[in-house]
Order: sequence, then structure tokens, then C-alpha cells
Amino acid sequence: MGKGGKSHQEGEENMAAWLVGLNTLKIQPFKLPPLGPHDVRVRMKAVGICGSDVHFLKTLRLADFVVKEPMVIGHECAGIIEEIGSEVKNLVPGDRVALEPGIGCWRCDLCKEGRYNICPDMKFFATPPVHGSLARQVVHPADLCFKLPDNLSLEEGAMCEPLSVAVHACRRANISPETNVLVMGAGPIGLVTLVAARAFGAPRIVVVDVDDYRLSVANNLGADGVVKVSTNMQDIPQEVERICEMMGAVGVHVTFDCAGFNKTMSTALSATRAGGKVCLVGLGHNEMTVPLTPAAAREVDIIGIFRYKNTWPLCIELLRSGKIDVKPLITHRFGFSQKEVEEAFETSARGGDAIKVMFNL
Repeated sequence: MGKGGKSHQEGEENMAAWLVGLNTLKIQPFKLPPLGPHDVRVRMKAVGICGSDVHFLKTLRLADFVVKEPMVIGHECAGIIEEIGSEVKNLVPGDRVALEPGIGCWRCDLCKEGRYNICPDMKFFATPPVHGSLARQVVHPADLCFKLPDNLSLEEGAMCEPLSVAVHACRRANISPETNVLVMGAGPIGLVTLVAARAFGAPRIVVVDVDDYRLSVANNLGADGVVKVSTNMQDIPQEVERICEMMGAVGVHVTFDCAGFNKTMSTALSATRAGGKVCLVGLGHNEMTVPLTPAAAREVDIIGIFRYKNTWPLCIELLRSGKIDVKPLITHRFGFSQKEVEEAFETSARGGDAIKVMFNL
């Protein structure tokens, strides 16, 4: 069930990056579970660092998920099939695959309705107590391993995970060629939301952030406009005015808040046109004080999203066809040694010019 382990190759022990304490990662042996009939054993080749990985490292918790014992980190991943279970028909050893990291129970009502991403018993890589995928090898259900076409790299396969968040958000918000989009936050998720919204047909996309470098990246990825903002709540009215000017007369149909703070959500609710939607993607603040009543009076809908569902085939197709290019988002690469694992997480945590930090195993 996605809990890594011991290699079947003679003399080789499976190693993984374990979160063993606050700000402490150690490469240690990781024992694989037995291969079930519907499982595959995958040799990891590309693993990206997510903001949630950094958050667990810095605080040992994320929302209600608390790291109580050592846990293997990582969940954005792709690799090569090494072994298949007796009932696996769609994959063979040597296939390059992208892994969807969450395993629903498939017994609850939500799973049966197809909304397995909000299954209360979801087992998700590197969400305690489930181990992650920054390891030499993992065992995972075959139906959550998606074959990559020849023209996509394993790094692009790993990028299907963050891209899936954006694709799910665009589906939930019904993005189309008639939807002008505002993206709050130009971090990794904000930037993949920009390219996903464009692929879904959004004709005009404006991106907002506090950081000049990130806004320059958004420009390079094709944003129609960027607005630099402050962290000061008092600046919201003037900033909303600038956003609306940048968007044009039709206004903002959908805002994606990819940060999830008081200020970003307040800005989103104020900048979105009457009858529009605000999609909360980032989960920065657990509780917020926002101008909900004025937004409700303008019938602005608020949509929540959590992770994704049934997105990998579409993500792979968007990448294969060239409709989306995630390669410019991969800014830093590291190998899989103790020193490099520590350096990679420090680089990701620092931010600055680091967008997506990737391990090549």
C-alpha cells in the first residue's frame, strides 16, 4: 500500500529519506511490503519536493496530520516498473510510469460516487502515518501507475502531481474559453494553475504575488498581466482596482486563491465579478476573517478543492500534446545522498528563485 521497502535485487537494500524529527531527514533502509496481486514494484527515478513536504519537515504537522513516528517523505513521483503482481495486465517491467499517490478505500459513499480524493480513509504518500515515495523503490497499486508516452521525461511524469491539483481546480471551477481568470499566488501551484487554466481555454489570466521574480516567471509562462501586491490588508481596495483595470471591462469570472491567507482570500472575494467564483486552492490559514457578506450579496460562489481525482490521464495528454510545458518550472535538481537531500529541502524552503526542486534517483 505504497509503503516502500527492501529491493528484490541481490545485495541491494532499499533506502529512503526518512523524516525522523524536527528539521531532520535521514537516508535509512526502508522495508518493502510483499507484492500483492494487483501491485507493482517501482524503481523511483524522479521525485519533486512539495510545500507540504517542507511544512512537515519544519513543523512535523500539516493541519490535522501529525508526524508521530519516523516517516518516509515525498509524493510527487515517477519511476520504472521493476516487478508486477500476478493479476496486473496493463503494465510490464521496464514501463515508465507516473504515480498517483492517494489510495481510496473504495468502500465509502464518497469513493463509490467517484470523489475518492475526499475519502476519510485515504492512504496518501507521506501523509502520516503512510510512508512516502522518496525512496529507491516503492510498492503501489498498478491502477494508480500511469504509463508515460515516449516523448515525456520521468521528471515531467513527477510533475503530473502538482499539475493535477490545477487540473482538478479548473474542472471544479468550469474553466472555459469564456472564463477570465485571476490567480492569487505565483508559487508552484499558482504557476501550474496559470498554465492549466490556459490549456482549458481561459482567454485572459492575471497573476498576483508579492515577489517580483515569481511574477516574472508568470509573465514568461504566458500570463496576460501581473500585479505586485503587499502583505498589508489596508492596501486591498487599491490593489483590487489595479487587478480590475488589468483584467479589463468584462472582469474576473473565476479567482483561484493559491495561497489561502486572509489577505489573498479577501482580495479574491472583492476582485471577482458578481456571479463569479472563488476557488480556494491554497490552505495557508486554517481560519480567516474575510468580507463574506458583500461577496454573498453579489452571488460570488466559493469552491473548495482537495488534491484531485481522475486527473493523471488528462495531465499526461496535456503534456504529451505540448498544450502544457512544465519543464520551465523545474529550477533545481539534486541526487539522492544525505547531503543532497538536506540541501534540496533547504533550497525548496528558502524559496527565492526555487520553484520546483527535483530529485533524480
